[in-house]
Amino acid sequence: MKAFLTTCIVTGALLAGGCATKKYVRNTTTPIQAKVDQVGQQTTQNSQQIEDTRNTVKQVDEKAQSGISAAQERASSADQHAATADQHAGDAMNKANQVAQVADQNTQGLNSLRTVVSNIDDYKLQTSAMVAFKFDKYALTPDAKQDLDKLVEDVKADKRFFIAVEGYTDRTGSRVYNEALSRKRADAVVEYLVAKHDIPIYRIHMIGLGDEKPVDEARNRAARAKNRRVEVKVFSADQVTASLGQNGAANRDQQQDH
Repeated sequence: MKAFLTTCIVTGALLAGGCATKKYVRNTTTPIQAKVDQVGQQTTQNSQQIEDTRNTVKQVDEKAQSGISAAQERASSADQHAATADQHAGDAMNKANQVAQVADQNTQGLNSLRTVVSNIDDYKLQTSAMVAFKFDKYALTPDAKQDLDKLVEDVKADKRFFIAVEGYTDRTGSRVYNEALSRKRADAVVEYLVAKHDIPIYRIHMIGLGDEKPVDEARNRAARAKNRRVEVKVFSADQVTASLGQNGAANRDQQQDH
């Protein structure tokens, strides 16, 4: 009987002890599990944040790459514009140099003209010729060439001279056409003097005056023929210079006599 009671007591104690152990385990492991769950949740959140951060970094990188490409394109375009600007600047410089050269030539011509004008009173009409032309023509006839040959023979010995060549037409046709025709006639005379007789071009002053200054105001055929002409006038200063030289010598002789 004692043995039975003892067995019962031991068995009850073990049962009681087993219940107490499970409760203790639950009480101990529950907070730990909560911590584990909390850590797991935090880890999930951190993973999501890391992924979000990666996405953000990727977007920023893509934008940066796009910005770099755009900057490179703008830089390339700027280089092209700069090259074009350099080319335009070079062209402008070349044009400026050409304009400067033309200006220098004009200045030289103007200075030469001023010299002629300043001494114009020294030049006197030495000889002249009137070259006739056929209707609506500007080619020189054999008679016209002979007249020019004789005129040039009279001035070859001169050192200071110039030749005025004035082209004219009759009043048939428009004013514009007649002015152009008169210039062609004057050009034909100038070309003959330069090519045939080696007259320096700078000694010739040419102009086309159309139907201005007619030599005959009549309206008939004979009058029109007279007006179709080129007047060639030779002005020389050699005679004036010679006269001044003679006057100067005479003055010196008078002063020596006194």
